[in-house]
Amino acid sequence: MAAPASDVISPEQAGTLHGLFLERVRRTPEGIAYRHFQQNAWCDFSWQQMSREVARWQAALAGLGLQRGDRVAIMLRNCPIWVMFDQAAMSLGLVTVPLYTVDRPDNIAYIVHDADVKVLLFETDEQWQALRTVADRLSGVLRFVSVDKLVNRSESRLCSMAEFLPTEAVLQPPPPTKSDELASIIYTSGTTGKPKGVMLSHTNMLSNAHACLDTFTVNGDDLFLSFLPLSHTFERTLGYYLTVMTGSTVAFARSIPTLAEDLQTIRPSLLISVPRIYERVYGAIRTKLQEGSPLKRKLFHLAVETGWARFEREQGRGGWKPSFLLWPLLQKLVAQKVLDRLGGRLRVAISGGAALSPEVSRVFVGLGLPVVQGYGLTETSPVITGNRLEHNFPDSVGQPIRGVEVRLGAQSELQVKGANVMMGYWNNPQATSEAISTDGWLNTGDVAHLSDTGHIYITGRIKEIIVMSNGEKIPPSDMELAILHDPLFDQVMIFGEAHPYLVAVAVLNPEVWLHFAQEIGIRPDMPEALTDSRVEAKVLRRIARNLRGFPGYAKVNRVLLLREAWSIDNGLLTPTLKIKRKDVTDRFAPQIKQLYDGH
Repeated sequence: MAAPASDVISPEQAGTLHGLFLERVRRTPEGIAYRHFQQNAWCDFSWQQMSREVARWQAALAGLGLQRGDRVAIMLRNCPIWVMFDQAAMSLGLVTVPLYTVDRPDNIAYIVHDADVKVLLFETDEQWQALRTVADRLSGVLRFVSVDKLVNRSESRLCSMAEFLPTEAVLQPPPPTKSDELASIIYTSGTTGKPKGVMLSHTNMLSNAHACLDTFTVNGDDLFLSFLPLSHTFERTLGYYLTVMTGSTVAFARSIPTLAEDLQTIRPSLLISVPRIYERVYGAIRTKLQEGSPLKRKLFHLAVETGWARFEREQGRGGWKPSFLLWPLLQKLVAQKVLDRLGGRLRVAISGGAALSPEVSRVFVGLGLPVVQGYGLTETSPVITGNRLEHNFPDSVGQPIRGVEVRLGAQSELQVKGANVMMGYWNNPQATSEAISTDGWLNTGDVAHLSDTGHIYITGRIKEIIVMSNGEKIPPSDMELAILHDPLFDQVMIFGEAHPYLVAVAVLNPEVWLHFAQEIGIRPDMPEALTDSRVEAKVLRRIARNLRGFPGYAKVNRVLLLREAWSIDNGLLTPTLKIKRKDVTDRFAPQIKQLYDGH
């Protein structure tokens, strides 16, 4: 039985994040909490079943003699066990430290050591082999617990989940805990330097989840598909704590490669995602259109333009058009076929974590899927702003959510104040004082402007603004988004600090590059193909087309083309898939230098 639409647990009723879970179990014990794929089938877990499993984890952790406030780490894919461990830890007053399963061993070692983690829960033998390479830096860990059964048992601190957990246990009442106490330390992914541990309290995350319900309605009948890692604060607050708050069901996707299939199997009603997922779907649509007939392309564009005009009218920003009469037909022939690929039941799609291209959001909104973009930081639990369905400007990141104040500081830096602002950085008082003023305002590091409607537009990062040798200041992110509209490029970074002109470092899309090179009579697999002057000239013309709306000085004069994608494994992306600009610059410094030879 699902929770009724009005059965939302308030932060005051919950008290703590574990109190939130206990109250949900009390209210809807038989409701479906989670859906998970195991042993070749989708299985459901009720809230009552989850409670019984939390009790087993609680008993096992209690048996280690840990002290209140000790840190324990989770390095799992999204699954019910993630929730069980998190709730059991908080029921004992322990502090959860989430880790990315795809992170590099040296980064994990740094976090485990910095947070003085006592227990580390991981999943596979492959992860254990990676951890063993940094074992000398994990000496403070009392127990390593593996979800899978491991063959190599040479480490005395290692045990399997089956050995660690008792057969059954009774959930014990939690110790008295204040809502402003530390609940979790979440390490930022660190595009520069070492990651910092963001300290979030129970109030931080509870208040943030509850305030988000003002921007989009969620009830007990809703079904979420969870695929962003729970180590990402965006997914944890909105895809985990918010769903406990509302009694919704969460289905854990099997993997990113099977996401398209899972969307059609699960048929979620709400989707929480970063822009990359929407961009992938859009990219697949665009490829299919290029292969299709001119009539199909014309119908698609007509559907998008008509749907967008209908959206603008519903928002009170446009009038009626004769093309609206065609909408029922366009919806059947075009729009519904695309939306069916996302399960066919989505009533709202939430995008955050990075900027969503206006072109991509326009397509989905035009096809009838309400896309609401928001904005936030790990340091703000994470949501700061969000678009409301009835007042949606898709090219903005929306308005401040309830209880959050914003203002513009020096250099138009967005500053934030509210119950969602972190307690500070773990073991780093200097960084804390630099980030938060004495009167509680957090410096986001993002450059923004506020519209007359109160909507916020993020225009760049203060530290990422390129100051050219002629004094011109360039926020590169908008230019990069514009260049990525061209399917020839998979990844791009603009460079030009202290130089007379801008250059682009771009990773090519292999399939599009193949056709591109063949068209101009060049063998695409030859190393010199990437530096051929004819290739660069044509590539620069394509880049210039996408930068037509930018000022004249925002012009790319040279380009460095690459075949190998930037990834977490090669150290050029963070675990949240942000470009490590300094690392990219350092890695390709000789090639970039050549692009400025003679200037």
